This record gives sequence, structure tokens and C-alpha cells, in this order.
Amino acid sequence: MNTEETTVTNQAEEYLEAIYRLENKVGSARTMDLSRKLGVVPGSITNTIENLEKKGLVIHEPYKGVKLTDSGRKIASSILRRHRLAERLLTDFLHLDWSEVHDPACKLEHALSPEILKPLEKALGHPKRCPHGNPIPTNCGGILEEKTIVLTELDAKTSGVIIKITEEKTETLKQLTKLKLTPGQTVQVEQVNPTGSVTLQVRSQKCTIEPNVASVIYVKKSEETVGN
Repeated sequence: MNTEETTVTNQAEEYLEAIYRLENKVGSARTMDLSRKLGVVPGSITNTIENLEKKGLVIHEPYKGVKLTDSGRKIASSILRRHRLAERLLTDFLHLDWSEVHDPACKLEHALSPEILKPLEKALGHPKRCPHGNPIPTNCGGILEEKTIVLTELDAKTSGVIIKITEEKTETLKQLTKLKLTPGQTVQVEQVNPTGSVTLQVRSQKCTIEPNVASVIYVKKSEETVGN
């Protein structure tokens, strides 16, 4: 299949992007995970997945979830590229807070044509990452991921530099801002508590975050970090 000849609706683009994110995080996208991420009922998910499968963009294996085909991944990568450049536009030029750009970027990404994207990227200074630290795919669909680990995998008394935040919900990002847990910040794990919560030291201050928050923070161990 020639991807350039495959046209999909804005709704289908949202699905492909969501599948891409889930597949990269957990290996596949289950119906219930997609339902929660997209805010739609499972029945609607099933119908759209069937249509995407007919177009050759996804493969659905019962009880295992949905995965992108090569054609689907190429389209999803393009969508993600537009989304993350849109987020940079909203933060760098319009000065929106990083906690508020995900939803408007979801709408804006569909309007960014290839003719607009190239000069936009130039005006932004060819950024490599979105405001949340996640890599922006190249025009060819490549994506350069730094070697990182989830914050919960850091041992006690071990430091790391925050590289990216994989959750873009406003309330989560506002909480992280308040705690100064943002990309580029150095943190040290003081204690991993029996409940799964993690006590951290950030800029001489201590804070404790729940496992669901710690699990969206990806860090690079300080000894592995160059230039920090």
C-alpha cells in the first residue's frame, strides 16, 4: 500500500496517534485503553478499528490488542510530528503554559499541511522535542529516543535528570510544575515507600509523589547524562 494514497479522517488520525502512543508504551493498544484515552465508548472503538484494518493501517488480534502496520505507523508518526510542533508553536510563540497545549494541539495538528510545516519548523528553530520532552519525529518518520528509565526504576539515593513526561493531562502537568518536576531538572530518589509512592529531593526540597505520577516521568541517570 502506498501511504501517500491513503486518506483518513481527523477521527481516524486521532485513533492512529493514540495507538502509536500506547503501542510504544506497552506494546499494543487494547480496546479499553483506547476508550479511556480517546474518551469514547468501546463499541465506537471497535467500528473504527475495523475500518482502519480494512485500509491496512492496523492489525487487530483478539485478546492481544491493536498494532499499527508499517503504513499505519508512517501516518501516525506524521500526525505526532504535527502535534508536537503545534505544541511548540503554542508554547514558544503564543506563550501558553505547557500544561494547556495538548488539547489545542490536537485540533491544530489536522490543519498543518506539509507546505506550512516546513516553514513552521524553521521559525521554531528546528526543535528536537516537544515542551514535555518527547522527541519530535523527523519528516521521514524517524524518531530519536534517548536512553531513559521510568523514575520508579531509580534506586534510593540515586539521582537522575528528567528527560520527558509522557502524560499530557493538564492537572498532572500543573502538579509537576508546582513540584518543579520538569524536563532538565535533576532529582534524587530519597525513598521508595511500601505503598509505591516515591519521596524525592528537588532543589533542596523534598516531595512525595504517587506511583501513577512517578510512572510518567522518564529520567536519565546522572552518571549517564552528558552536559548536565
